[in-house]
Amino acid sequence: MLPLVQIPQTLQKHLQGYRSVFCRSAGFAQVSRYLTGLLLSPNKTLQGIHAQWVWPEGEGVQRRAMHAAVFESAGWTCEGLMQRHRQVVAPAHRGRGRAVLSLDWTFAHHPYSEKIYGAKAAYDYVNRCWSRYQTVVTAAIANPHRVDGVAVEVQYPNYEREELAYLEMTAQESYEQMEQVHQRLEELLHYQKNRLAYRKRTEIAGAIVRQLEAGGEFPQADYAFDCGVLSRPLTQLIEASGKHWVSEIESSRLILWQGQWQRVDGVAQTLRLEHPESFRPKAVTCRNGQKRDIWAFSKTVRLKKYGSKRLVIVHETADLSDAPRFLLTDALHWDSARTVATWSYRWPIETFHEFAKQVVGFESAQLRKEEAVKRHFCLSCVAQSLLQATPGSGHSSERFDFAQNHEHTIGQRLYTLGREALQQLLEMTQGLLAQGQSIAQIMEVLMPA
Repeated sequence: MLPLVQIPQTLQKHLQGYRSVFCRSAGFAQVSRYLTGLLLSPNKTLQGIHAQWVWPEGEGVQRRAMHAAVFESAGWTCEGLMQRHRQVVAPAHRGRGRAVLSLDWTFAHHPYSEKIYGAKAAYDYVNRCWSRYQTVVTAAIANPHRVDGVAVEVQYPNYEREELAYLEMTAQESYEQMEQVHQRLEELLHYQKNRLAYRKRTEIAGAIVRQLEAGGEFPQADYAFDCGVLSRPLTQLIEASGKHWVSEIESSRLILWQGQWQRVDGVAQTLRLEHPESFRPKAVTCRNGQKRDIWAFSKTVRLKKYGSKRLVIVHETADLSDAPRFLLTDALHWDSARTVATWSYRWPIETFHEFAKQVVGFESAQLRKEEAVKRHFCLSCVAQSLLQATPGSGHSSERFDFAQNHEHTIGQRLYTLGREALQQLLEMTQGLLAQGQSIAQIMEVLMPA
């Protein structure tokens, strides 16, 4: 574990863009230290990050004070931070090729913590096991060169079934005391309040789109998402903003085909067997610049609730033997190649989720309050973008021989920050030696016994 003595110079430079969000310089300094720890500390909890910092003599900060500045201070808000974050990253997505906004959700796992805000024991269909996790709805902007998280919201779990079971179990035919009536009425009001306050993932995604469009930082970016996010209110909102969207749909979706409502997978099967020539070969340039050969059928069809949309059925083999993918878009003038190319921008949000969990401690913080959890997730988004803005180094090191000359890997960027942190530590040690302090005294400063 490398002791941290100062914020690396590269981070200091990029963090200046966020200074206006924070009222107090002391609070900004604590948040900057926390962001540095999210990137460089092996233990990405606040306790682990605080323990890694070496405080100048007479300027030590208690862990409780750091916790208050990062998670409780009224001097900044999550909304203000994310709005400023979008303004900071927006220039990196102008003039660098096509940019697409993607919407999705992920699970933040906390299997051994029962009191963390938003965490509920439920079946995890990704890992196919029971677990305890938070459901986090996210939005990311991607171009051919980078991906940035631009919105994050925690979905509070739905306890309606448990609350209703409790009400049914404790129901009585009559109440003898007025105090019992008051207590029962309070329980019923709490149940109704919680039921009305619960928001589905699609509702949260719609709220995120409103935030993004109100800010106007990405005026040319269309949207891509999967069938779990697709909803009529969401598509109406995107279309009202003058933008287009692409979504995958489930194979059981009904479409109006030859005057009858039929499942889309049944239509695809009929076309494959009776009219294979309707699947035309296309060359698609994906987000990463790679060329993909596909065989696609495209047609404007009618769906219930959604009206007329363009359906694209995609195969990746010439003999049409693979399982087809079903894409839907409101852009009736797009051909199948452009629809699939837009859909390829949906996958970087999965990279963002993996990056946030493995590199910047998305699942590390164990916090009990809603505001604290939201702040940690927002700061994780900022840390992810800060690392992407960091230039890579270590080209002369054998460990990075695999990297291409034009590529800067995550490891190389972390290497840059780690090298700067080590240099700051050596400079501090050199200063202490110049003051005549012994090795034992220096060790007591860096790593107290």
